[in-house]
Amino acid sequence: MGWDKRAVLRMVGNGDATKEVYTTGDVARICKISQQTVIRCFDRGDLQGFRVPGSRFRRIPRRSLLQFMRRHDIPLERLEPGKKRILVVDDDEAIVEMFTELLERDGRFEVGTASSGFDAGLMCDKFSPLLMLLDFKLPDINGNIVCRGIRANPEFDHMKIIIVSGVADPEEVEELLAAGADEFIKKPFQIDLVIDRIAALLSMERRVGSEFGR
Repeated sequence: MGWDKRAVLRMVGNGDATKEVYTTGDVARICKISQQTVIRCFDRGDLQGFRVPGSRFRRIPRRSLLQFMRRHDIPLERLEPGKKRILVVDDDEAIVEMFTELLERDGRFEVGTASSGFDAGLMCDKFSPLLMLLDFKLPDINGNIVCRGIRANPEFDHMKIIIVSGVADPEEVEELLAAGADEFIKKPFQIDLVIDRIAALLSMERRVGSEFGR
């Protein structure tokens, strides 16, 4: 793939949480290692990236940086010390809009969305969520298949999964949990319960006295 120098520079944002591409200096600061170590890791292939055309500068895509950090047990919080990334997967636009609005209004979350199991897989690679809110009945595949796919990929070991569904059969719920879901929440649900469960799974403090923490 060819890289346009101006396009690369546009992808280097102002904040770590919004960048798609990082400099070796960025990586050194985030991982708390020397820039020379970053360059050595890059040159021997341990840290995947590319060189900016027409220059000696090295650039590391976000996904490669995340892989490097997981492989070397570097806390991902160093990359995203602020908002927690949540992926909402549901083909009901009203549900997606509701979750997006309420989670963003909470102020502690950055929200990505997908409407199918296939799109969920793509978003996991691109968005790297810490937690997925996953509807069981999707238009292409069911949520338990999505769970199995995620749990089969060691890159997503850190990801928490909450299944949101109208399924009431205890055996089906057990099947979902066995497939790799961390929690099951039945529709219809109370939004404050969902927020509390997200906070608990991500080891966040519950907000006492807030709109969702009363």
